[in-house]
Amino acid sequence: MAGRKRAVVTGGAGFLGSHLCARLLADGYEVLCLDNFVTGEPGNVAHLAETGPFRMVRADVTDYVHVAGDVDLVLHFASPASPVDYLRLPIHTMKVGAVGTLHTLGLAREKGARFLLASTSETYGDPQIHPQPESYWGHVNPVGPRGVYDEAKRFAEALTMAYRRTHGVDTAIVRIFNTYGPRMRPDDGRAIPTFIRQALAGEPLTVAGDGKQTRSVCYVDDLVEGILRLAGSALPGPVNIGNPHEYTVLELAECIRDTIGSASAIEFVPRPEDDPTVRQPDITLARTQLGWEPVVPLEEGLVPTIAWIRAAVGGTSEGPQ
Repeated sequence: MAGRKRAVVTGGAGFLGSHLCARLLADGYEVLCLDNFVTGEPGNVAHLAETGPFRMVRADVTDYVHVAGDVDLVLHFASPASPVDYLRLPIHTMKVGAVGTLHTLGLAREKGARFLLASTSETYGDPQIHPQPESYWGHVNPVGPRGVYDEAKRFAEALTMAYRRTHGVDTAIVRIFNTYGPRMRPDDGRAIPTFIRQALAGEPLTVAGDGKQTRSVCYVDDLVEGILRLAGSALPGPVNIGNPHEYTVLELAECIRDTIGSASAIEFVPRPEDDPTVRQPDITLARTQLGWEPVVPLEEGLVPTIAWIRAAVGGTSEGPQ
């Protein structure tokens, strides 16, 4: 094990975190996963101990973070990330963005590790600039229901930069745009798993508003590749990582319905408060500085995603590995 680098992934049992843990192991890292399982699932990473030096510890980064031994990389991905979750857990969401970021930055400082913050396209709010470049400061409602997530991440970005400027911590910020893939929870409230679950059950697909609002969706393997390229670079960020191919929500619903071969109807329902009208990353920085862009088309990425959700709703709680 000599010479093997060590990574700490907070929120490592979540959707994105579990894919990150798997990829880090494949890249030769020793991986320590910290998760309190509020929204993550132990089953997402249980199989990883068989594939390499992997350890999962139940921990809440809002309490404290102590890790023995050397650490080369700290990836802070702990946070409820879907509206269903952060609207149910508003205070915890703010605490993990504020106190959790403080504790994990402290860990990186103590260990001399590179720190990577998982931020979000939600820092742009309901944007007035389209597509969204990293230089855009955003249009966020701090007192709206979604503000607990948006502002937690904006605060986390500011705190990360404060540690970089004040303490010289080697930090990076990734702004993650809508991502999909296996290990999403069928009931997490996000558009793609919701549409898949509804289409599989033959239920109407509930499209918010008139369905003309747009999303840009990135397959999880593409996202993880971009994140690790950023982690391995010297860039401080923020760097947008997402797929610039833009779809309307109605187009997403129809594509999922057609891929599954479902006869489900489309049912229009009221739009949530502060629901963004447009969302599309400008990925010029990632392309030029990291040599990264997404390669998996929607139709291809939907196949394993649908298979996972089909297994999950069919009673195999962990789904296929």
